[in-house]
Amino acid sequence: MPARVLVVDDSAVVRQALAQILGRAGLAVTTANDPIIAMDKMCRERPDAIVLDLEMPRMDGLTFLRKVMAEDPIPVVVCSGLAGPGSEIALRALEEGAVDIVEKPRLAVKDFLEGSAARLVHVVRAAVLARVHRRPAARHPPPKLQGCSGFILPARPAARGPGARVVVVGASTGGTEALRQLLEAMPPDAPGIAIVQHMPPVFTAQFAARLDRSCRIEVKEAAEGDRLHPGRALVAPGDRHLALRRAGEVYVVDVLTGPPVSLHRPSVNVLFRSAAQAAGGNAAGVILTGMGDDGADGLAELRAAGARTLAQDEASCVVFGMPKEAIARGAVEEVLPLSRIAPALLDWWRSPPSGPWHRP
Repeated sequence: MPARVLVVDDSAVVRQALAQILGRAGLAVTTANDPIIAMDKMCRERPDAIVLDLEMPRMDGLTFLRKVMAEDPIPVVVCSGLAGPGSEIALRALEEGAVDIVEKPRLAVKDFLEGSAARLVHVVRAAVLARVHRRPAARHPPPKLQGCSGFILPARPAARGPGARVVVVGASTGGTEALRQLLEAMPPDAPGIAIVQHMPPVFTAQFAARLDRSCRIEVKEAAEGDRLHPGRALVAPGDRHLALRRAGEVYVVDVLTGPPVSLHRPSVNVLFRSAAQAAGGNAAGVILTGMGDDGADGLAELRAAGARTLAQDEASCVVFGMPKEAIARGAVEEVLPLSRIAPALLDWWRSPPSGPWHRP
């Protein structure tokens, strides 16, 4: 029996385009032009996933999402505008329990959606497989402390030894919340962290900014030549690969164009392979929740180069696909619940180096 998908959007053009694209992929699609009609249809037949617009009459999408997640959780993919306030609201939707974002421009919507059909189908299929739970109201953390009397950050490690170590992380469906939990657990002197989260352009900058406000470390969207040092996390820009390289005694990142790798740009494999070459045993690789196999081969290369390699366990994943593939290929040294990944990384970071910092 095909998976059932409910498309909720007040635009007839969008409803038609999504129904055609998802229908061609073998999904059973029904549509509703607002959340009130959607709730009526859901009472008659429960969908396996929902594709949800955020700006609609009678009830906005965020309110509808909160209702779904509080009463009868169903995986929700947000269909949102690319720029302006829409991207901020879409990120709030991820915090409220949505599992992914699909971009939707203001103009030429049908042509754009047709051109993005492969990603649309991938995201919705991942949502169908996602495990979601009832959620309390989203937590809105206080602003990051910028400095106050009596508040002193610990000194950062020197460039050699533990300071020469870096962490690379890959995630997809469900990864935005997993990354938030991971990064909020990091102290100000944590190792430098480079991140690939499958996410459309524009959203990555605001995603990084939101993390920066809630974390004790600095979090920013990566720019060409940014230095990766303790206390900083760099997030790959949407539609650009992120690669790590060594420049003298420091690490810097390159932001690259080029074809998708493992169906994605940015690709976790690109980041992990670059870290294997640049850092070898001075790197730790982490694969988090997501559908598909992006990152599995790169994590195997990291492990072969002597890196520490971790995977999120099935019970704490929204979608266990990416960790499962990495485990199957022998790429994972240890499988841990999400809550134990940050402590494991910090134990590794603070342990004595096994040898001098050298190019593998």
